Amino acid sequence: MMSKTKTIILTGLLAGTLDILCAIFILANGNAEGVFRFIAQGAFGPAAYEGGAGMIFFGGLFHYLIAFSFTLAYFILSPHIFFLRKRPVAGGLLYGIFVWCFMNYIVLPLSLNPPGAFRIEAAYKNILILMFAVGLPIALMAHKYYRSR
Repeated sequence: MMSKTKTIILTGLLAGTLDILCAIFILANGNAEGVFRFIAQGAFGPAAYEGGAGMIFFGGLFHYLIAFSFTLAYFILSPHIFFLRKRPVAGGLLYGIFVWCFMNYIVLPLSLNPPGAFRIEAAYKNILILMFAVGLPIALMAHKYYRSR
């Protein structure tokens, strides 16, 4: 039986890795450097595209910090919200939609990334990725952890 901290760390790594792989291969056609620089641009602005490998590192760091934040939030909330406890698949898929909304309506507008034009096809792809690569794995791991207690 794993500790809660270890479970959260492993779950955050899983969700972050699934998400970044989807971003690289589905959204960016294999351009990993571009994905990490885009993430770093949120904090560093256009300098993220001019800097060296450090910017790629910061993009990865910020990406996993965000993944761990959403993982921790779910682990904190799920024992107290009946629907999340009893319906982990539906709860996880809805959590992925929540993550998309939070990132697109709160995080990105506060970042140094310039706002892009809304494209429905891109939104659908991003939402599906967050539902199945982030929300669902987090919810299933949290459900498994709390059920074993």
